[in-house]
Amino acid sequence: MIEAAEHPDILFICHECDALQKVPAMEPGSVATCRCCGSTLFRCPRGGTEVPLALFVSSLILFLIANSYPIMALEIAGIERETTLLGSALAFIHEGYPALAVIVALSSVLIPGFSILGLVYVLLSIHHQLDWPFTKPLLRWVSRMLPWGMMDVFLLGILVSLVKLSALADVVLGPGFYAFAVLIVLYAAAVSSLEPHFLWEQLDRPSTRHAEETA
Repeated sequence: MIEAAEHPDILFICHECDALQKVPAMEPGSVATCRCCGSTLFRCPRGGTEVPLALFVSSLILFLIANSYPIMALEIAGIERETTLLGSALAFIHEGYPALAVIVALSSVLIPGFSILGLVYVLLSIHHQLDWPFTKPLLRWVSRMLPWGMMDVFLLGILVSLVKLSALADVVLGPGFYAFAVLIVLYAAAVSSLEPHFLWEQLDRPSTRHAEETA
């Protein structure tokens, strides 16, 4: 387990009022607040990376299940059709809406998948002090892409379509739908448990293993 930082005072800029101030070393579970406006600067998570790592590994498992099994099956006049998350995006291409297919695939499958897998990679590297390559660029790209993952919006679209289709066909929800619904809740909890300042601080710190090898 990696404990919270014990570095000397650091300079930190408040994201609300832009005040530059020195922040002393924080104890695990404490919160640093701005001296000028009182807004939260960053948190020093208790337990380090254990909680976000567990949440993102669980999210990765649910993400694989949600994309491997059908989200729903429709039966109309004896004809049954089922689709997966990615299959629903491909359906827009067959209907002549390629731009909409790209938006759905990016926001509900590709970007969330990249973010989950990237954060698992970064968190494992930090938690076990593995010094894996490309952790900093990967964390930087994931931080930029997180706001573009909109799985909750896609789930809302599925629920709206279910209400409309229920009067026209027999709709059977597949295991992919339930995994996707739980994934959205778990993914939101995982993202809220992240503390970017703490992650960057751990990536900038030389690992214990490297220090021992140098000595």
